[in-house]
Amino acid sequence: MTPLVLTVGPAHTLREAARLMSSRRVGAAIVIDSEHAGIGILTERDILYSLGAGQNPDTELVAHHRTSDLVFASPDWTLEQAAAAMVRGGFRHLIVVDGQDVSGLLSMRDIVRAWADVPVAEKSAAGAGTRG
Repeated sequence: MTPLVLTVGPAHTLREAARLMSSRRVGAAIVIDSEHAGIGILTERDILYSLGAGQNPDTELVAHHRTSDLVFASPDWTLEQAAAAMVRGGFRHLIVVDGQDVSGLLSMRDIVRAWADVPVAEKSAAGAGTRG
């Protein structure tokens, strides 16, 4: 789980969100909208679908591409429970919440790394392979 998560607002453009995600080397950002209850998530896949549809990333807003109907994980979930939720829901990221607070973001990659017991690649070598 990544305890420090990237957050974006609904008024960010997709390009702004993509730049932030790229600079942090993450595949998802939590969307916080002070005018609406609850949180959402924007993933690299959401941005890809928009671009594939020919939409302009400089004018498309995060608000129109975020997912708001989410499954949340509890900090006491096992990796097996988290993986099962991801497979059932067809998604690769789970927001971990403790009460009303976001504790972190768990990705399928986090689970695979834990199960494979492989250390995270050095930053200089991380860009050498295909990411996904």
